[in-house]
Amino acid sequence: MNATHPNADGLLAAAKTGDLAQLGQLMELYRDYLRLLARIEIGKKLQGKVDASDLVQEVFLDAHRQFPSFHGEAEGQFIQWLRRIMAGTLARQLRHYVGTKARDIRLEVEIGNDLDHSANNFGILPIDPQGSPSQQVNQAEQSLLVAKALAKLSEDYQKVILLRHFEGLTFPEVANRMEKSVDSVEKLWLRGIAKLKKAFGGQP
Repeated sequence: MNATHPNADGLLAAAKTGDLAQLGQLMELYRDYLRLLARIEIGKKLQGKVDASDLVQEVFLDAHRQFPSFHGEAEGQFIQWLRRIMAGTLARQLRHYVGTKARDIRLEVEIGNDLDHSANNFGILPIDPQGSPSQQVNQAEQSLLVAKALAKLSEDYQKVILLRHFEGLTFPEVANRMEKSVDSVEKLWLRGIAKLKKAFGGQP
């Protein structure tokens, strides 16, 4: 996978020499991407009990502590590593809310697979990237670019797209979750997809 951020591999190389400031800058490149993934998983399993931004901050703290054990050399490996850390963080939160203290590796694997699936789904949202500057990138790169574009949308647009495409809810279910009419949700979704298509087309 080529770097989706021009300076990502350089920041990673610097971080591996022990420059923690560069590591912090590197992780910031993926804050929006990770926040969206967290929102999807929280919506499925924790129903809003956890704040996505707080969870991402916890992931970053864990990543700082665990970075000496990271042996990858490329951006794609680093992103996958961050998703694995997020899986462990989400598993801890689930154990907290169900009152279980023992670590469950199977749960972490299950959540990790869910995160991978959601990350891949960013690349297949119905936004028709034909003609965009990103049409030649592979699916992993496209997923990052689409997530970046989605993160720029307003809260309502993000929510209707996440509920519809990542939680797989019907429009009536989305309407119930968002406390809106079905008609307004359908219109919101159409506008959201149009705005996402436009934002994605403008990605560098």
